[in-house]
Amino acid sequence: MSETVTHVANTVEQGEKEADHHPYFRPKDAATLILVDRSGSIPKVLVGKRHDNVVFMPGKFVFPGGRVDKVDNRVPVAAPIPLELEANLLKGSPRITPSRARALAVAAIREACEETGLCLGRKADAASRLNGPWQPFTDAGLLPDPSGLFLIARAITPPGRVRRFDTRFFTADASAIAHRVEGVIHPDAELVELVWVELGSSPLADLHAMTKNVLGELQRRLATGPLRHDSPVPFFHFYGGRMQKDILPGT
Repeated sequence: MSETVTHVANTVEQGEKEADHHPYFRPKDAATLILVDRSGSIPKVLVGKRHDNVVFMPGKFVFPGGRVDKVDNRVPVAAPIPLELEANLLKGSPRITPSRARALAVAAIREACEETGLCLGRKADAASRLNGPWQPFTDAGLLPDPSGLFLIARAITPPGRVRRFDTRFFTADASAIAHRVEGVIHPDAELVELVWVELGSSPLADLHAMTKNVLGELQRRLATGPLRHDSPVPFFHFYGGRMQKDILPGT
């Protein structure tokens, strides 16, 4: 069955514009994880303040995330990504493979652990040892667990930027945090501060435009009840000099 793409233009925060001061760079695949704490009456999301000296979004409050690594697809996991999540990741253009979809979900978990010290995983066999950026999982006897992730949105950085990313924004419940690494947040780190912020609160008003767009999508999804994989996924990208929002159908 062919996909039907719905174009929506009037609900996009137009905070970014195309630029012409850098040559064209092909966007790199990236993944972001939005952790949600629903233990209280109002859900809270985790945001981190980026160091003032980084190239991409200096000083901004963002969700943890970053580029997909070559090894992300080969890392053993505690459980596979849900088939419905894979189907959502395979939608849109340019198309990707199922192995790339898995790598995106795994990368979101790795980046969150690297940048915040919060690791999503399950207890694993001692023989499943991970190294490098995955060492915290080995130290805690865990394997990363992408089975509880949901895709909220996809966004491509506008042309003309020195850094361009084709980012998939995932969300997961804070209850999935299985291990905390101390000392990750400090004045010289990529993220210098972490804050749990209530949805709809004023501290979230000064976010980057795309971060606000994605957060708005998440808030709408949470308002309808438990998260579902069959909800439509928005795709933010630039066309004709303006940010556009395409809606891909649910599974």
